[in-house]
Amino acid sequence: MPADTTNRQIWRVLEKSTPNTAESELNPSVYPFGFREYDARWRYPEQINLLGLQCLGAGFGTQLAKMGHARPRVVVGHDYRSYSAAVKHAVTIGLLSAGCEVEDIGLAVTPMAYFAQQHLGNCAGAMTTASHNENGWTGLKVSDHPPVTHGPKEMAELKQIVLAGEYVTGAGTYRYRPEVRDVYLKSVGGDFRLKKPLRVVVATGNGTMGAFAPQVMERVGCTVLPLDTTLDWTFPRYNPNPEDLEALHALVAEVRKQKADLGLAFDGDGDRVGVVDDQGEEIFSDKIGLLIARQLSGEYPGSRFVVDVKSTGLFQDDPVLTKNGSSVEYWMTGHSYLKRRLNETGALAGFEKSGHFFFAPPVGGGYDDGLVSAVRVLRLLDDAGQPLSKLRASLRHTWQSPTMGPYCDETHKYQVVKDITEEYGTAKAQGQKICDLPIADLVTVNGVRVTLTDGTWGLVRASSNKPSLVVVTESPTSEAMMRGMFADIDRRLQATGHVGEYDQKI
Repeated sequence: MPADTTNRQIWRVLEKSTPNTAESELNPSVYPFGFREYDARWRYPEQINLLGLQCLGAGFGTQLAKMGHARPRVVVGHDYRSYSAAVKHAVTIGLLSAGCEVEDIGLAVTPMAYFAQQHLGNCAGAMTTASHNENGWTGLKVSDHPPVTHGPKEMAELKQIVLAGEYVTGAGTYRYRPEVRDVYLKSVGGDFRLKKPLRVVVATGNGTMGAFAPQVMERVGCTVLPLDTTLDWTFPRYNPNPEDLEALHALVAEVRKQKADLGLAFDGDGDRVGVVDDQGEEIFSDKIGLLIARQLSGEYPGSRFVVDVKSTGLFQDDPVLTKNGSSVEYWMTGHSYLKRRLNETGALAGFEKSGHFFFAPPVGGGYDDGLVSAVRVLRLLDDAGQPLSKLRASLRHTWQSPTMGPYCDETHKYQVVKDITEEYGTAKAQGQKICDLPIADLVTVNGVRVTLTDGTWGLVRASSNKPSLVVVTESPTSEAMMRGMFADIDRRLQATGHVGEYDQKI
């Protein structure tokens, strides 16, 4: 039966309850700030309990009914944490109560859930994952139709539905689909096989990708040198985050120790990849994206690309892209934003500095998949017949900071970014200088990206995943200019009184 939009199930949803109390067993609790710009994340069980997760599933089912899905089919899967299966099952109960047909793919990485949405016939999706967040976090990435995922409008609507506590009812169905895993793994590399085998360090930070990445890399012809691929939800060494310097440094050390051809680091839910070259040098993912864009622009002349505002300025005037007639647009950071922009504009590929890469047909399925991205890197090396260090050397050198995250409370972070954006707007209008140079350009599509006349730039935006900001700087002229840009941004942020310690600094 489809969901009944006349009969309703009514819940009293609390914004907070204390774990291990009668109250937490009798009432659902859902912390409102867990609903973010393009996914949802909570500390579990402090910020959301199992009944709250059940209401989350019922709320998503209700939202799908509001969107016109008479009999919603929803793919569910879960990442590898001590509580993820329980979280998924609670969400599933909610979906069933709202009349959804649930297709459970079991233990999965997020791109496998995206793949399953298309493979099983244009299903909606609800993937239980906290990505690379520390153990103790849980969350949901949701989509009403592939390949795009919820953005701010849809997430705000879902939040409103869940917190209101009024959901549609229906008789749902459940089906376990373990066969999807093998179909997905075979699809990632397709018929591609390396002409010359490569020795590749595969690092997964003890996250879910340990059960997926080595198998795919071996299938396409790599000799896999595993690093922290045993699944362990305590993440004993570091969080599975390819942007994290501790994780990257561990990969660098292993590549050098093993004298490997390449190092690949995957994040906790498998939609991102980080790369270390044959000399043990870290290459930020935006520059890997530029190398892939060069290759694709040769295969598909005139193709369009979308990159996020954290990405290197080299995209703007790259000689290879220009020669091949390709264009590049800087867009909002966030997997949902990039996916949507890719599909709206007909771009061939999109790249984020964080390691999210998006490939539209015929190259990919229109979504971010760390394994598909890793295979594209292998294709790049196979076609070039050169080590990655040689390809890296073909790019103009710039001095880049890591992606830094100064603490800023959820209640203040967006206002802080708004104030800093206005402050830089005033500085440009008044002709103020930074590091003795005028401001040449401001990009305000997502926070503020300040570019000086020599090409040095800095970015401030609000994190969509944590109570923090995001700060990135880069200079094509000197390390001193890159650091000077950071110093200017940090001075302005500290003056707000709402910004705390950084997770890492240059």
